[in-house]
Amino acid sequence: MRAGFPKARAGMRVGLLGGSFDPAHEGHAHITRTALKRFGLDRVWWLVSPGNPLKAEGPAPMARRLAAAEAVMQHPRVAITDLEARIGTRYTAETLERLMRLYPGVRFVWLMGADNLISFHRWERWRWILDNVPVGVLARPGQGVAARRARAALTHERYRLDPTDAALLADSQPPAWCYLNMPMVDLSSSEIRARGDWARRG
Repeated sequence: MRAGFPKARAGMRVGLLGGSFDPAHEGHAHITRTALKRFGLDRVWWLVSPGNPLKAEGPAPMARRLAAAEAVMQHPRVAITDLEARIGTRYTAETLERLMRLYPGVRFVWLMGADNLISFHRWERWRWILDNVPVGVLARPGQGVAARRARAALTHERYRLDPTDAALLADSQPPAWCYLNMPMVDLSSSEIRARGDWARRG
C-alpha cells in the first residue's frame, strides 16, 4: 500500500466516515465509537474531504482540519485520513470505487449521520452507493422522523436490517443498510462555527 495510506487486509470490516469535519467534534467521535461497537467493525477511517460539492463555501485548510480531527478522535482502531485528496476523488461514489480497487477483499461500510440520510438522494450516484456498499446510519439529534421518511430510506426500506442485526451489516450483501438509535451528543460543526469557536481561515 502506498505511503500515507491506512493499512487493511482482505476480510477486514472497515467503516468509512466522510465529511468536511469543519471542524471535527465529539459528536463525530461518539458516532465512530458506536459504529465500531454496534456494527462489529475492525477499523473506522475518517475521510476528511477536500470540500463538499453540495456546499458553496469551501472549508478550512486541510492540514488544520486533519489536526483538529486527530485531537478529537484518538483511538487505536480509527485512522484520520485525507484519502480523497490523495486519490483525487470528489464524490463519495467514485471514492468508494477507488477504495474497493485499492483494497480488494476489504468489507467497507459507509457510515453517516441521520442528517445526511435526509439529503442522500441529492448525492451523486446515490443509488449506486446503496446498491454496492452496506450503509450504517447513526441517529442525530432531531433528525429521526425526517430520516425515516427520507427518499433513500423509503426506496430501500426492504433492505433495512433490524438494529438487533447491526453486527451483520458489514458481511451483508448490498443493498443493505441499518439505522441505529443511540445516545446522542448534540453538537454540529455549523453551530461551532456560528459560535465563533472555529474560523475557516487561518
